[in-house]
Parts: sequence; structure tokens; C-alpha cells
Amino acid sequence: MAGTEITLEHLTERLLAFRDARDWKQFHSLKDLILSLNLEAAELLELTQWKGEAEFEALAKEDPTKTELAQECADVFLYLLLIAERSGIDLLSAASAKIDLNEQKYPVDKSRGNARKYTDL
Repeated sequence: MAGTEITLEHLTERLLAFRDARDWKQFHSLKDLILSLNLEAAELLELTQWKGEAEFEALAKEDPTKTELAQECADVFLYLLLIAERSGIDLLSAASAKIDLNEQKYPVDKSRGNARKYTDL
């Protein structure tokens, strides 16, 4: 992959080729992909179990925790790519549109420095 720019499209194509070579599409209903994404997100959450905020922040910068964190993030991301592909969602466009929406819901003058939901601003 040296010298090759990684794009969402290229990564999705690689992921689909990996899946198809193993005949796993049959197990990838939209519902099951969403369930699997949540299971992987729980594994990501498990890395934080029984650790304080400062302790985890420090551990996350060093191996082996950094490697584990990267692998769990990748698992979540790859399932998200499969969900988007299966449902015909352009993730970059959807993410950009969501930021646009959040900018409207959370104007800087009302939301800066607080964690209140937009309905409470």
C-alpha cells in the first residue's frame, strides 16, 4: 500500500473483497451488522473498565493499550463501513451534513463551554 492514498471507497472495496472471499455476506444482514457494530463498541468500552479518566488517558498513549484501542476502533469503523455500504449511505456526505445540523442546533454563543443538550440551551 506504500504510496497509495487510502480512501473510504478503496477501504470499503478491500473490506468487501475480504468478506466475499470468505462467503460471509450471507451473515451480514443490516440488522446483524448493526448488532455487531455495537458488540465491537462494547469491546472498545471494555478497555476503560475499572480505570480512572486520567489513568486511561495515559494508558491509551502507550502500548499495549494504544494498539488494543486502535484495533477496537478499527473494528467499529469497519462495521460502520459495511453498514453504510449495505444501506447506500455516503458516510462522508452524511458526516458533513450532521456537522452542519449540529452547528445549527448548538450555536457557539449558547453552547460554548457547557454540555447541555440543544433542547436545554
